[in-house]
Amino acid sequence: MRIVIALGGNALLRRGEPMTAENQRENVRLAATQIAQIAQGNELVIAHGNGPQVGLLALQGEAYKDVPGYPLDVLGAQTEGMIGYMIEQELGNLLPYEVPFATILTQVEVDANDPAFRHPSKPIGPVYTKEQAEKLAAERGWAIAPDGDKFRRVVASPRPKHIFEIRPVKWLLERGTIVICAGGGGIPTLYGEGHKLGGVEAVIDKDLCSALLAQELEADVLIIATDVNATYIDWSKPSQKAIASAHPDELEKLGFAAGSMGPKVMAAAEFARHTGKDAVIGALADIVAITQGKAGTRVSTQRPGLIFY
Repeated sequence: MRIVIALGGNALLRRGEPMTAENQRENVRLAATQIAQIAQGNELVIAHGNGPQVGLLALQGEAYKDVPGYPLDVLGAQTEGMIGYMIEQELGNLLPYEVPFATILTQVEVDANDPAFRHPSKPIGPVYTKEQAEKLAAERGWAIAPDGDKFRRVVASPRPKHIFEIRPVKWLLERGTIVICAGGGGIPTLYGEGHKLGGVEAVIDKDLCSALLAQELEADVLIIATDVNATYIDWSKPSQKAIASAHPDELEKLGFAAGSMGPKVMAAAEFARHTGKDAVIGALADIVAITQGKAGTRVSTQRPGLIFY
């Protein structure tokens, strides 16, 4: 099978955890342990989040006052290289030496007229108390928004339109390479004056970009790996129930939160509708069972309604 795996931010840095290289590597090592179990006999493409890392690099850049900080598209490229390096190394330590890896810096086109540029919504960087966030917003001109019981900086999150490096990704896959690409939703770019491509201040949603990536690669399945074992109704209530399978129309009617499960549900639904194939939302620890159809929430146009575990 050709499998696209979208690793949630929890696979790299857990909420509230210090953003050290050592913590990132340990979390990547845990993710690699799971992914290695499905490497044999499958074509793997790995995408990943980068919100905490981009935010941290932006903060570090502001500490050096002699030059302006790098824009978000450049920081996105930096995180693709950094995280891709860690994934390659940790997964390579678990698989035979002969298995080739490649991390592709992935430019993704967005629309300059996307309404997301007027309504920043994508959280990046660490979490803050309300008082800290309001102080930083006043000092730095940030947009901020609640994230659970904390606050984070938010930036524009336009929809992905096209993945420029899709041809080399296909070429590498056809030659047995495990590819890490579209990290953090890819590097946001758009065409400007004279049809010249350039970067833009934004962070593309990783799940939506992964759905487009899986669609353009004609993947057999899209796995959106997160920190819960399925999509739930009545989450955190006594009446909560895990969804085993769902038609995209029925799943979207449930109205999942934009800051958590919402983008994952939207991405899974889009992939299922455009391809007629399945997307699965589930825990990384269940990845073997997910590929066997025994775990996670399977989003499919082939089955009506909702089925619960």
